Amino acid sequence: MDITSVTSFRRARTRDDLVLAPGETFIAGGTWLMSEPQPDTTGFVDLTSMAWPALEITGAGLRIGATCTIAELVAWAQGRASLRVPERWAAASVIPPAAHALLASFKVWNTATVGGNVCRAFAAGSMTALVVTLDGIAEVWRADGSAYRVAVADLVTGNGENALAPSEVLRAIDVPATALRARTALRKIALAEHGRSGAVVSGRLDEDGSCVIVVTAATERPTVLRFAGIPDAATLAAAISGAAGYYSDPLGAADWRRGVSVVLGERIRSELLTDLERAA
Repeated sequence: MDITSVTSFRRARTRDDLVLAPGETFIAGGTWLMSEPQPDTTGFVDLTSMAWPALEITGAGLRIGATCTIAELVAWAQGRASLRVPERWAAASVIPPAAHALLASFKVWNTATVGGNVCRAFAAGSMTALVVTLDGIAEVWRADGSAYRVAVADLVTGNGENALAPSEVLRAIDVPATALRARTALRKIALAEHGRSGAVVSGRLDEDGSCVIVVTAATERPTVLRFAGIPDAATLAAAISGAAGYYSDPLGAADWRRGVSVVLGERIRSELLTDLERAA
């Protein structure tokens, strides 16, 4: 789409370049920005020219640059990148299924960024589901040169809403090694075979036996349920059913989203339990 309101474009190369003028907004992949009119936007500031590394393995875990494309992240998880996946990081296997939960072609994967998907904060954002499941922490840069860190689960505040203040920019998402060593599973459902996800449920079983179940797409913001161990079926069903934020839109009614989330949650619970029993 031609964004006729935009009259300026500049490439950011230093932090000083990230100070926005009135009417400017950040752009990286631009898959949403270029999909519909942006009447309040008169200028784009390109983040890709900051040359942030897409992926880095640190002493604490995996650092995902905000401008890392979905294609780059999937290629890394599948062993098709020069940066190798550490042997014990079993949770990398959940990355491709999470990417497939995003209604997008491979062409979009090569342009859309992980940070953009998270910041757009749509309920069905598959990268949000992924990094929240892995306890991702966002590093946010302020216009004054300072920075702060916040859990991605708290950065997304509603369907299409986030906690970023004007001129704040997501720099990276840090995923802890403890989460990357966990067993994981993800399931999704949509009303149409190739439709946008109506519910996504993901789960993580850590080495210490603790369990995390995350509901996205069905609720307006990520629903994170934590348990000391794998819960029994009734406990999990009650927790998912009792969660807040189920909503209705043309892609699914709230009661349907609630019901299918319970079903998907049980499948995740059973899969994690089977994996645990096999490893015993």
